[in-house]
Amino acid sequence: MDKKVKIAIVEDEKLQRELLRDILSIEGYNLDTFENASSFFDAHEKEDYDIVLLDYKLTDMDGMEILKELKKISPITQIIMITAFAEVEIAVEAMKNGAFDFLKKPIKKDELIIRLKKATEFLALNRELKKLKEDMEEKGDIKEFVYKSKKMENLVKLSLKIAKSNANILITGETGTGKERIAEIIHYSSQRANYPLVKVNIAALPDTLIESELFGAEKGAYTGANKRMIGKFEAANGGSIFLDEIAEIPLLTQTKLLRVIQDKKIIRLGSSIPIDTDVRIITATNKDLETMVHDKQFRNDLFYRLNVIKIEIPPLRERKEEIPYLIDFFIRKYNKRENKAIKGATREVIKLLSRYEFPGNIRELENIIERGVILAGSDYIEKEDVAPFMSIEGDFNILSSAYLENSLPETIKQIEIKLIKEALNKSGGVKTAAAKVLGISERVLRYKIEQLGI
Repeated sequence: MDKKVKIAIVEDEKLQRELLRDILSIEGYNLDTFENASSFFDAHEKEDYDIVLLDYKLTDMDGMEILKELKKISPITQIIMITAFAEVEIAVEAMKNGAFDFLKKPIKKDELIIRLKKATEFLALNRELKKLKEDMEEKGDIKEFVYKSKKMENLVKLSLKIAKSNANILITGETGTGKERIAEIIHYSSQRANYPLVKVNIAALPDTLIESELFGAEKGAYTGANKRMIGKFEAANGGSIFLDEIAEIPLLTQTKLLRVIQDKKIIRLGSSIPIDTDVRIITATNKDLETMVHDKQFRNDLFYRLNVIKIEIPPLRERKEEIPYLIDFFIRKYNKRENKAIKGATREVIKLLSRYEFPGNIRELENIIERGVILAGSDYIEKEDVAPFMSIEGDFNILSSAYLENSLPETIKQIEIKLIKEALNKSGGVKTAAAKVLGISERVLRYKIEQLGI
């Protein structure tokens, strides 16, 4: 742990306060102690504290209220709530209101030191992200990145670490998981941050225009080319190029892209003069490129050139603890746009969304909340404001009432159809990859598809 972090202990029990002070002083940490909220806030006006050990029950103010107030004035401060009441509800409420962690009395020294170490690591990560966001805001290209799960914390750490290199990066993950956000984090925390990040959605371009869009074209190179066109690689020189949906690039263009990577030169369409480029390539896909390589749909040599470092973003259903935080963020975002003052979502809505599988991931959640904010007729988003827009309303698990209305064979059939369709969707229709997801052979999958009429 970095002993330079400033720690505040806010505890009204003298013996407990002195115990914490003695433990941390011996460990060499820089700290101040306070017996009540008012003395802490007086000191906090002059001194910024990195970590606060906060008692849940104080004589002059409730610890949860202190937590809320402190997160308003100092969002980056990491707060560890301490209480004698080891109730799950208190822990959940504290974490929802922004607490980093939760400790119950009597506090064990080893447990305390471990929690402080984790809080310090998270603090350092948030500081780096805060600086990154400020840099990105200056460049006018920032969308908030919200995460809370350990999986995403590790992913952000990895992104910040590899940003320092110049290696090409492949970002994989389902549609709507935030691949573009990760590309932004990598670029704007790299040494190329002062140069452009040029984004290209390959799937949005007609095959006939992809080459000229990427590498440029001279006047008269093709019908309609009335003037010289600068390609995206040239525009990104010194910076990074983000090629989204890279799996959609035609084989002929794959060959030319491979040549650009190898030679670090591009040739505009209709020209024979090579132009030097210095561009870091970040690609993204929701498809299984390895399977596409196996099926001769993607060049093996290009795949290995792009896949120097791979980042795989987990789907939202594997990090559902982030859903309440994302809901709050999107409500604030669309409150501002719609000039509304929605205070939040009801518990029923949060529970409903937390059980939902989100095939469209964060993008789908954002769309649901956007509509909810627009349609809400009270201070809170209610079930009727969001349920009609969920792609499989009420179908949250295989034992939902919709399934139980059928016979057992029919239920099994419907479940098989649902799982196979999801696997095919996730694999972009590639049966070999879908079979791998389902844990069956491709032969069995093909038989199932024919048998079930999918």
